[in-house]
Amino acid sequence: MTSSHDRRTNTLNHLAPLFDNPKLDRELRSMLRERFPEFCTSPSPPTEVKTEESVTMEMDNNVLDKEEGCYDATEAAFSDDEEEVNNKGKKQREFRFQPIKEEIIEEPADITPFQDQLEDVMKDKVLQLQKASDAENQCEVMQDIVDLILEDDFDPEQMSTLASCLAELFKGHFRGDVLPDEITEESLEESVCKPVCLVFRNLCTMQEDNSGFSVLLDMLAELYQKQPKIGYHLLYYLKASKAAMGKMSLYESFAQATALGDLHTCLMMDMKACQEDDVRLLCYLTPSIYSQFPDETLRSGELLNMIVAVIDSTQLQELMCHVMMGNLVMFRKDSVLNILIQSLDWETFEQYSTWQLFLAHSIAMETIIPILHHLKYKEHPEALSCLLLQLRREKPSEDMVKMVLSRPCNHDDQFTTSILRHWAAKQDDALGEHIKTQLIKNNNQPRKRQRLDYTHCWSSTNTTQRLPSN
Repeated sequence: MTSSHDRRTNTLNHLAPLFDNPKLDRELRSMLRERFPEFCTSPSPPTEVKTEESVTMEMDNNVLDKEEGCYDATEAAFSDDEEEVNNKGKKQREFRFQPIKEEIIEEPADITPFQDQLEDVMKDKVLQLQKASDAENQCEVMQDIVDLILEDDFDPEQMSTLASCLAELFKGHFRGDVLPDEITEESLEESVCKPVCLVFRNLCTMQEDNSGFSVLLDMLAELYQKQPKIGYHLLYYLKASKAAMGKMSLYESFAQATALGDLHTCLMMDMKACQEDDVRLLCYLTPSIYSQFPDETLRSGELLNMIVAVIDSTQLQELMCHVMMGNLVMFRKDSVLNILIQSLDWETFEQYSTWQLFLAHSIAMETIIPILHHLKYKEHPEALSCLLLQLRREKPSEDMVKMVLSRPCNHDDQFTTSILRHWAAKQDDALGEHIKTQLIKNNNQPRKRQRLDYTHCWSSTNTTQRLPSN
């Protein structure tokens, strides 16, 4: 029986004659070699007449090579799902198929359907913007367009048509990463030197009671309908540009000017678009978004779920550092319990990330201990494990002991037994006092109301025999 390696090699060998067929056009063969090198054989070296002795030696070498588990990288472009290990314990060399990268072909901007609807002066400027070859010239022309918008005789009915032209002309600006690879003051300033940022810059220099301010906001709202990415680009500009320092409230005015008309809805939509396009930018914006819009970000877990759903372990650690340094607050006492309860339905890594971010905050465990009522040992192992590790560091309080003892009894659920045994070994006096308090309260209740779920679990585990008596 042939091995999987042999079968895959045979597959490539059967395809090679097709791609190297001499009947194909020379340019076509060259293109196929360039685009599909994995399926093409390498150019054959000059043939040599081999003696019988050399042929025998070559066959012996091939046998030795196979015994050593070594193969030429040109013979196969696939690798097995599981790595094979030879008798000597050495892993075979991996051969992986290299995916073909598809080049993004940018089609030239076409504003023909819209340009004739513009007035002559504005049309000339838009056409000039289309012909501008570099960013500096484009910014100069864009400033002229902004000046025309701010003139008293500008027709507001042209706003939608102008927005369609600008969205088409600037579509290349919304592709690729926004955040520079190396974040410095210079690289950030350079990243916001785009024509579309001219609108942002003019808004930052205006007073909100200026008539031109509302006109530019309407222009931006129209552009937002044509190109939704404009929202998180505005957030990035307000954080990265020195000219926008302290102007983050401008985003709230923008959100109210859009068709959505609501800050929370607009912010969540823009952060979702950012999450889908650029995770690095999402993490970069997170501290400022949480600090500038606490009522919109801290009252629910919507934004938190967007973040933990896409970050990796490095980005998680960076966010935790921001929390530890006081640059980021992702939880507050009045809503943290509700958010942690929401997270119980998230994926495993998302839940662990959420708990790591929570533990980076200085929020007392008593604030979230009621979550124990919602945790089932089979359905919520992530939350239970994180909570268990944190409780072992805490000195037991009366509420903690009450919540732990109130968990439903299940033979396979070791949470209650584990934490009580740890507390009994480390904090025996405090634990014994709190248990005595709970028993006294229970005994003082009227008979018809006397019911404690934890007494069944307590007696079934026989843990009381190991606790000190007070």
